[in-house]
Amino acid sequence: MQAARLHEYTDDMTEGLSIDEVDRPEVTGASDVIVEVEGAGWCQTDNHIIEGMWEEYVPQDLPMTLGHENAGTVVETGEDVDIVSEGDPVICHPVQTCGTCRPCRLGETMYCENDAFNGLTTDGGFADYLHTSERSVIPLPAGVEPVDIAPHADAGITAYHAAKKAVAELNPGDHAVVIGVGGLGHIGLQCLDAMSAARITAVDVKESALGLADRYGADHLVNPTEDDVPSEIEGITDGKGAAQVLDFVGEDVTTAYAPDVTAAGGDHHVIGYGGHVHEPAQALVNGEFSFVGNIVGRYAELQELVALVEQGDVDLHTSRYALGEVNEVAEKLEHGEIDGRAVITP
Repeated sequence: MQAARLHEYTDDMTEGLSIDEVDRPEVTGASDVIVEVEGAGWCQTDNHIIEGMWEEYVPQDLPMTLGHENAGTVVETGEDVDIVSEGDPVICHPVQTCGTCRPCRLGETMYCENDAFNGLTTDGGFADYLHTSERSVIPLPAGVEPVDIAPHADAGITAYHAAKKAVAELNPGDHAVVIGVGGLGHIGLQCLDAMSAARITAVDVKESALGLADRYGADHLVNPTEDDVPSEIEGITDGKGAAQVLDFVGEDVTTAYAPDVTAAGGDHHVIGYGGHVHEPAQALVNGEFSFVGNIVGRYAELQELVALVEQGDVDLHTSRYALGEVNEVAEKLEHGEIDGRAVITP
């Protein structure tokens, strides 16, 4: 089969991955599931993996097939698999967990001590077939196509995970700010709109992204290239600030907004990454706000997100590309030329 594989770290996205002929994965364990990939979302994290940003955090044996947002059709299962059968359409949580370590027993599966992460620590879905496990697959509802939902396997549940935490702290009349209405942000905005009564302000430098935000329920739109973000938020919130800020950019300039736009006792959720948090300790003490980190959502949260999709509360804005166009996609994303999410169709 064909697979898009990383052989060495590079900053040159035009030559990041190569299309290789590799063996098709096979069932080797009783709980294994082999999926024929129909859609695999491209993520900013894929660019970061190519650049080598994850090397010091997780083990990566190269060459490796990338792709951690996968959906498709089950073609083979291990003898103990019960929840899916051959021919079933599924979405695949990117993390294969053991189920027996203490974090798994506590339901914190993203902290599994024996995990394998498709496209990050083991082969992913930029290929014709994917090797995963029963603990990672979720059957799709009737009418939901794998290629249409694939990015929710990571982008969706990461955005949902952050939005769910924010919603727990939002009351009617509160304000929320979504910074970056891209591949994750346009999902997070919809989750906030569906799950809370907060008024939402979207912040983005691209007019096309702000158009998406307007379409998906934002009450206010702010373009930092035209307006001063803290001043705009101050006016929109009558000087109170936003109770919850979801930062899907995570660059120095966006984390620096926190002291000026976050309400007293509020949270600035860092979901996007690549920058730093450079704030004086006194700023946090004075405003009693918090920076909150966010990782990929849990399996159960992917189930919840699929329910929102089935109900029509969350939509995906996507564009599709062939497997041979992976480097073109990486380059486009590097230059901010993709709205929503790019999906690779092997």
